[in-house]
Amino acid sequence: MGKISPMETIFILTFILLLAELFEAYIQRSETLLGVLKKLYIYYNKSIFLFFLVQPGFYVILFIVLLTEILNISMVFLLALKIFDIFYKIELIKKVFIEQNISEEIAQMLTWKIPPWFFLMGVGMYPPLLFYALM
Repeated sequence: MGKISPMETIFILTFILLLAELFEAYIQRSETLLGVLKKLYIYYNKSIFLFFLVQPGFYVILFIVLLTEILNISMVFLLALKIFDIFYKIELIKKVFIEQNISEEIAQMLTWKIPPWFFLMGVGMYPPLLFYALM
């Protein structure tokens, strides 16, 4: 067996992130944003660490940064998006389930129907961004 070329490594790492994002989309899918938050609140309520574990895309990206030692502007942007996504979900969970203090507008938004393709946005966005960052 020969060595793996850098291009093959990039494809493998991108594929691993794709799988992590598919898993994340599968765990979080629901008909409404409130349904997504309810699912995530179950993990959050058990343990904040469990909540973070169901965000595998973030850990895959961190692993790739450590493995490749690439931290260019694209990779920083990718990490920032994942961090913002996680902490936005935490803040929504706190407002909806813990403080139970949300505005009428937010309450209405939480009940809007989410199209099925919405959960694949991460799958369609993060792996191509990672591919670009690794190039």
